[in-house]
Amino acid sequence: MDLEDRITIATPEGIELGIVLAGAASRFIAGAIDLVLQFVLIGLAALVAFGVVGGDLGIALLAIASFAALYMYDILFEVLASGRTPGKRMTHLRVVRATGAPVDLPASAIRNLLRLIDALPGAYLVGLLAIVITRRNQRLGDLAAGTLVIRDPTVRRGEEPRQPNVSELAGSAGWDVSAVSTAELAAVRRFLERRTSLDAPARQELAYRLAQGMRAKVAGAPEGLDAESFLEALARVKSTR
Repeated sequence: MDLEDRITIATPEGIELGIVLAGAASRFIAGAIDLVLQFVLIGLAALVAFGVVGGDLGIALLAIASFAALYMYDILFEVLASGRTPGKRMTHLRVVRATGAPVDLPASAIRNLLRLIDALPGAYLVGLLAIVITRRNQRLGDLAAGTLVIRDPTVRRGEEPRQPNVSELAGSAGWDVSAVSTAELAAVRRFLERRTSLDAPARQELAYRLAQGMRAKVAGAPEGLDAESFLEALARVKSTR
């Protein structure tokens, strides 16, 4: 089992968020699962290439499919599935930018291209050594792309973030938001704009911390309003005054 390596990063909202880095063992397991799936895809492509197509076209098809399975597999899953390949999803890991933001296409392409070096001289020896000796458990691809692999906490059923209910915002027009500064409003808006790209635990923690910091500056807000609904109403009221 991996020992927990915790770090703190500052989000664009100006809030420090604690995350747990993935270690070498959990990353190796995730990589092994993905590698098995990749070879299954290549095997299926080979069946089609030689059993159905055949000839030079079949060879070309297999080459393209192999490239897609070995390189594009990770990129597509990381960009389209919030930083999680099937192997990472099964082991509760996620790739993010070093700032905590979701991984984007350029970063994913760089980190996966450098797998060719991390895999040297065999069995990912260079990559595993880099994970062990670097402060943030990063292989060479992560260092070049500015990415981290973190543990993705499991969210209990019923705790998934929800969009604020419009009916819950009724009566917010009477709030006194004069003590909320322009910079604080900007932080709230940044969170609301990017909340759907955050994983559930990070989204909940950011919403809670922002709301806790803002409630003392807003008079007239009901105590029972959940964090995201409060921030949604705050941004709406403040923008009209």
